[in-house]
Amino acid sequence: MFFLSSFYWFHCSFSCSFIDILIEIFEYQSYFCYMFFFSVLESKDGAIAVASAFPGHTEAVEDRDHKFLSKAVEEAYKGVDCGDGGPFGAVVVHNNEIVVSCHNMVLKHRDPTAHAEVTAIREACKKLKKIELSDCEMYASCEPCPMCFGAIYLSRVKKLVYGAKAEAAIAIGFDDFIADALRGTAIYQKAHLEIVRADGNGAVIAEQVFEKTKEKFRMY
Repeated sequence: MFFLSSFYWFHCSFSCSFIDILIEIFEYQSYFCYMFFFSVLESKDGAIAVASAFPGHTEAVEDRDHKFLSKAVEEAYKGVDCGDGGPFGAVVVHNNEIVVSCHNMVLKHRDPTAHAEVTAIREACKKLKKIELSDCEMYASCEPCPMCFGAIYLSRVKKLVYGAKAEAAIAIGFDDFIADALRGTAIYQKAHLEIVRADGNGAVIAEQVFEKTKEKFRMY
C-alpha cells in the first residue's frame, strides 16, 4: 500500500513537473515569438518597421528619407562654413547608398549655376558614368529653384525629397521668384518624377539652416 502511494505521489509530482516544464517552454517560445514579431527592427537602408505575426497588421515607419535629408542639411552647413556658397545641400542616392553629397559652390567656383543640386547631378553622372539618373533619388535641403528643378528633370532622377520650402530661403534674401515659378505647373506632375516635401523633424532641421546661417552668409 505504501509502495502504491509512493508511486502515485512520484508519478503525480513528475507529471506536474513535466507539465510545468512544458508550460515554461511554451511561455518562453511565446515570449521569443512576441519579441521577434513585434519588436522594432531596423534594416540596412534605415527603414524602421514594427512587424506583426499576423498578415495585415504590419506598421512601417520610414526614417530612410530623414537619414538622407539630414546628410543634405549637413552639406548646407558645410558649404557656409567653408565659404563655398549659400546654405544649400543635396545628395544623390542609388540603391540605398549615397553616391555623392554636395553643397552650393557658387562662390568657390565663381559660377552662378553651381547650386547644390546641379553640382550633385554633375558629380553623380561622373561617378556612375552615365548621363541619366533614372534609378537614383535626390535629397535637397531646400526646395529647388527653377534651374535646379530643370536639371533634376533632365537628369531623369526618379524621386526628389526636399526639406525647407523656398520661403525659408527668400526670408534671408534669396530671389522670391523661386517659390512660385514652378508650383502648380505641369512639370510638377511629370510621370517619371516623384516629388516629396519632408515633414516632421526633417522639415524642421532643414528650415533651421537658414536662420542659423543667415548672419554668417551675409558676411560674403
